[in-house]
Amino acid sequence: ERSYRSLGGTMKAAMSSRSATRQPKQFHSSNKRSRSRRATPIESATEARPGPESIREETLSVAYQGVPGAYSQEAATTAYPGCNAVACDNFESAFQMVQSWTADRAVLPIENSLGGSIHANFDLLLKYRLHIVGEVYLPINHCLMCLPEQEMKDVEKVLSHPQALAQCEGYLQKLGVVKEEFIDTAGAAKNIKENMLNGAAAIASASAAELYGMKVLEAGIQDHKTNVTRFIALARDPSMQKSSVKKPYKTSICFSLNEAPGVLFKALSVFALRDIDLTKIESRPMRTNPVIESRSGRQFNFLFYVDFVGSLTEEPCQNALRHLQEISPYLRVLGSYPMDTSLNVNVWNEDADPLNDLVR
Repeated sequence: ERSYRSLGGTMKAAMSSRSATRQPKQFHSSNKRSRSRRATPIESATEARPGPESIREETLSVAYQGVPGAYSQEAATTAYPGCNAVACDNFESAFQMVQSWTADRAVLPIENSLGGSIHANFDLLLKYRLHIVGEVYLPINHCLMCLPEQEMKDVEKVLSHPQALAQCEGYLQKLGVVKEEFIDTAGAAKNIKENMLNGAAAIASASAAELYGMKVLEAGIQDHKTNVTRFIALARDPSMQKSSVKKPYKTSICFSLNEAPGVLFKALSVFALRDIDLTKIESRPMRTNPVIESRSGRQFNFLFYVDFVGSLTEEPCQNALRHLQEISPYLRVLGSYPMDTSLNVNVWNEDADPLNDLVR
């Protein structure tokens, strides 16, 4: 097969889309180029696209959703040690900070091993022309905490993010307490401390307890101990793989398909034919034109999100995207970036997974 002549040609071709009635609204990125900066660990296997300016930045500014002590802050500092982590009220604010050059990067959750995908961030990836330049898998260890003078017997209600409450559902039922939703985990601990709420406890991280002077009543209270969240790092420009580094890469794409029998099989076959491993596939109804008429009646009009192992510098991946573009009216590369392989080390205990009882 004929490969693309250059990586630049690959990115240009893969990100373009043909005009079609099902094609979603396009958003345009800023014309500004990224400034030169000091390399960070998450990009140790990459090199940023050079810009015309040579402004030295001593500290990378990284946006995250939540307040100090949140799991997202921990993910940001894990991805970029020594960075200036900047708290944002919501996910979209983090996207906007990077796009407007207020922050250099954003680190946001994209999926959780128990709660599934964070769909709001999938939608924002399409709305903003930012690029995924890295990923971090963060084990989540929930702690029950209260004011220093309180004890377990004093706890009547528990505050936390809805997902954290759901992940500790069995534990909270045994306690017999009232559950109260809060905007984020660390924010719940901060609220209890600032308002001196007796009889209230929060579910948050150990770092949040230390930061806000809370007493940890019990750690590791999640119902499933293998609780992991995957975070992605976003930048204005894509990363490019260094030829001297052989670290495995992952590429994330989004595409649509016309209505036809077997069309999804054909789309996925472009990867199978080239022995390219898929690590994720998910469908989402389009935000614009979500329902279409088909031969079998009305149904959802889907976008497909796929992650696969490989980088845009590899010929099989280039040819797979070119092949996919032939049958897809819309195709966009969301990013090609170094894989975080730490999930394979002491994180998943197969014997601790209750789902194994259903398949043995």
